[in-house]
Amino acid sequence: MEEFKDDINLGENVVKVLKGIYDPEIPVDIYELGLIYDVMINEDNDVKVLMTLTSPNCPVAETLPREVEEKIQKIDAVKSCEVEITFDPPWSKDLMSEEAKLELGML
Repeated sequence: MEEFKDDINLGENVVKVLKGIYDPEIPVDIYELGLIYDVMINEDNDVKVLMTLTSPNCPVAETLPREVEEKIQKIDAVKSCEVEITFDPPWSKDLMSEEAKLELGML
């Protein structure tokens, strides 16, 4: 049972890290922007992040996934991290959290 609790904490820590990474063009973190589609953590603490970008031509297409990978790998319990970019479904403002929409004056 204790091991399961650690998994929950690791998931929470991964989300905390994601909430600390910002899209340089929008003053909202990538988690609240809805750029993170899924976070998977296996029993070996390998983390896989499925994410998107605001557009395929996003100026941070090269650097943002690398930043996500590097910051998640700094979490002690994480063995490895892989970031997969997808544009299916394409990102839209509907994916943003209420908090992000409020921050950007969209509510």
